[in-house]
Amino acid sequence: MPSDKAHEATMPYTPAGKQAMDSHKSGFGVNIAPIAEINDPFDNCDPIGFPRIILFNLRAVQIVQTPKQVLMLYQNTRTFRTIWLDRELPKPAEITEPRWFGYSVGKWTDPTTLVVTTTGLDESTWIDNVGRPHSDQLVVEETYHRVDQFNIDLTVKITDPVMYTQPWYPLKNFRLGMNSDDFDIREMICAVSQQALFNQLLKNTTDAG
Repeated sequence: MPSDKAHEATMPYTPAGKQAMDSHKSGFGVNIAPIAEINDPFDNCDPIGFPRIILFNLRAVQIVQTPKQVLMLYQNTRTFRTIWLDRELPKPAEITEPRWFGYSVGKWTDPTTLVVTTTGLDESTWIDNVGRPHSDQLVVEETYHRVDQFNIDLTVKITDPVMYTQPWYPLKNFRLGMNSDDFDIREMICAVSQQALFNQLLKNTTDAG
């Protein structure tokens, strides 16, 4: 979902969702703020979390399949997710440990379509770069549809009755193209010392301007 005034006006926030969104000061979009006021947890190298990792300039991802799992290996922060194919999602009462990347279960709805549902997400993360919020009741549904030998379409649905009055789609039929067999995912890691230096240099540049 783009972050301009026109698109933001269509967001189905609840009062709690609008209040949370207004409290988030980002470096991008409608909530952009001066460097000193940004409160984006990722700027301090907290884990980017899910679904933000697929909504923040989705970088390279390698997909590894086993009989019981699909592993998503991400360039961004050099991290991974496990999507289980042989089990059900834990019930809310069973989730005593919210996770940055949640608990994910996938089901093949046909030979070319995998639908993944994720719950149990740590509510301190942001949904996207703009700062759209979520609660511990967030459910993310991803649909990966193989269009042909070289392309997959990705659709993402957000459902969170605490923050939003209805489901919404940050991505619809987003095209993923296949890289060559020898493609090597870059190392892209948020290092606290380097992030602090970057923020200071940026602040100095802003102050000088």
